[in-house]
Amino acid sequence: MKFVLAILMVLGASVGWAAEKPAPPQTAAIKGKVLEVKDVDSYTYLLLKTKDGETWAAVAKTPVKKGADVTIENAMVMNNFESKSLKKTFDRIVFGTLGGAGASAAAAGGDMAAAHSGVARAADAKDVKVPKASGPDARTVAEIVTQRAELKDKTIVVRGKVVRYTAEVLGKNWIHLRDGSGSASDNTHDVLVTTKDQARIGDVVVAKGVVHTDRDLGSGYSYKVLIEEATLQK
Repeated sequence: MKFVLAILMVLGASVGWAAEKPAPPQTAAIKGKVLEVKDVDSYTYLLLKTKDGETWAAVAKTPVKKGADVTIENAMVMNNFESKSLKKTFDRIVFGTLGGAGASAAAAGGDMAAAHSGVARAADAKDVKVPKASGPDARTVAEIVTQRAELKDKTIVVRGKVVRYTAEVLGKNWIHLRDGSGSASDNTHDVLVTTKDQARIGDVVVAKGVVHTDRDLGSGYSYKVLIEEATLQK
């Protein structure tokens, strides 16, 4: 099955110069005996005893009994993952689908893995056309990307459509904005914004924040440019 991968900051999801985060390492199916089960919201966390030792795994919520032998398919490994629901940080956890759980569970598992790798479902971002914000600090998405060296550490204002949204990662919400400027061919059409304000995919917002460049957040997350400490207005 296909995983939607991309976001965030140490999660983030990024497109274009707000560089796409490298996909978490995908590995072969993992087999093991269930030692512990934790159900939260739409997910089931499993502590497995495998041939290589104990490991945590997460799948779409489904009844699993302690002591059962299970297979985790479409497995992706993530390091230092924080579960808000469990209030626990896993040094290493595997996201995937429970073998034999059926197509609907597999699809749900794919969405879950995408969400936990920092990527919200993308809105239909075709033909986005949003008017440029007003004022001396206003910039288009393409201007922010192409003029990032001159704009570094400066406050800017940009109006755009929310095409991706990942909430509450490292205490922030991660938003991808597009306004119709720039091009996907050179990755100048999308910019990543971090904020404590909330939004929904499809919203048109005005973001005011500080341009930061060449940000390496660790764990493979690095960005040519992003807007941080932003406030949003609709």
